[in-house]
Amino acid sequence: MVAGSRLRQIGWAVTLAMCVALFAALTFKVNSVRSEVRLAERQILALQREKVLLETEFETRASQQQLAQWNAVDFGYQAPGPGQYLEGERQLAALGEPRLPAAPKPIRVARAPDTGDEPHFPAMVSPLTGKPVKAADDAASLADKLADGGAFLAEAGQ
Repeated sequence: MVAGSRLRQIGWAVTLAMCVALFAALTFKVNSVRSEVRLAERQILALQREKVLLETEFETRASQQQLAQWNAVDFGYQAPGPGQYLEGERQLAALGEPRLPAAPKPIRVARAPDTGDEPHFPAMVSPLTGKPVKAADDAASLADKLADGGAFLAEAGQ
């Protein structure tokens, strides 16, 4: 009876091992098929994008032909020739017309006189204390106050 029980346990262990092996093989197969499906979906999307691009190109070329036909029959436009380009501002100014008497005056921009001195800016004021801030002198003292932990904030509250 002990030998039969032992044989039954081995049978169950072999059956369980086979089930685990089949489950693992099935999982790998499902994952490989899923990867192939994703790859196929990506290829489909790429082909759809290419199709849209080709359709747009076709429609653009068709409209270019239509525009060329309209230009030949109705409009008669031509590409600019070398004689149509200007060589500088003087030629451009020569094309201008004098202002009419009823035309509005040109807009002028106000400028401050240039005295040669550096511009004067108001002193920076701390939003916490309301006192003027010295940039270079207070840099070291500000670092010291921040290192103290709360002395700077306690001073600012006064």
